[in-house]
Amino acid sequence: MDPLRIGVLGCADIARRRMLPALRDCPATELVAVASRDAAKARSTAAEAGCRAVTGYRALLERPDVDAVYVPLPAALHAEWVEAALRAGKHVLAEKPLTTDLATTRRLVALAGERGRVLRENVMFVHHSQHAAVRALVADGAIGELRAFHAEFAIPRLPDTDIRHDPALGGGALWDTGVYPVRAALHFLGDRLETEAAVLVRGGPGRAVDTSGTALLRDPSGVCAQLAFGLDHGYRSRYEITGSTGRLTVDRAFTPPAGHPPRVLLERRTGTEEIVLAADDQVLRTVAAFAAAVRTAAAPDGAVLRQAELLDGIRRRARVL
Repeated sequence: MDPLRIGVLGCADIARRRMLPALRDCPATELVAVASRDAAKARSTAAEAGCRAVTGYRALLERPDVDAVYVPLPAALHAEWVEAALRAGKHVLAEKPLTTDLATTRRLVALAGERGRVLRENVMFVHHSQHAAVRALVADGAIGELRAFHAEFAIPRLPDTDIRHDPALGGGALWDTGVYPVRAALHFLGDRLETEAAVLVRGGPGRAVDTSGTALLRDPSGVCAQLAFGLDHGYRSRYEITGSTGRLTVDRAFTPPAGHPPRVLLERRTGTEEIVLAADDQVLRTVAAFAAAVRTAAAPDGAVLRQAELLDGIRRRARVL
């Protein structure tokens, strides 16, 4: 079949470093154009990516040679431009979180369904094959009955001028790094999780957004997920799944480089085993999955709504320090 023709709304760092190369290299997609409100930025980014430059997001949405758009804009701008893209008849792959408001997320998912368009959130790690291998180990009883889940994603301090410190742009640790452990809990424990408790920390005088947080989720059987996230920490990207007879640990869980062979640590009474898996490119896999969803007219991704509900529950129930 013909490749899915994609345009990009914005020139964010993640777009330039990771997504534009993947959109260009994936056999199932054709990178058509990149748009910016700044004509010079559009030209320089398009030159790097080998596609056309467009001045203005609306102009890109009007192009008949664009079937779908990737939206790497700040979180606070997602709702406006995701809706505009859907109403323009485009399929949408939007950066996480889809929005910072549960009601708005529900409305956009419903709009995509009404318009017959595919709407996906760019949570890339779920497409990495290492997590399927971990799921298989759990299903095969490698650690016995499931007892608990722990996950953490945290990054070092960012400059004060970074958009993730700006509440008007949807900044804060919950929306930026908190998405990862929350989605990981959903991925391994299922969609019946509920928020039990949470803490969000502003991180000092003058901070307008949360810079770290923790959350406790549980499923109906009593299995709990303890999650941590932050913007002012030593780098952490891992999860642990504890069972009645053992434990699985995955480091570099959420943003592994394409050439990195994942290592899963399996601890049991009989000893500890390191399982080395094949390297994988989760960025390329994400792009291919989006193209496949469009090609097959896939149903809405229920994880988008459940993730939004849990993030909303964490925000509402959190004690803010």
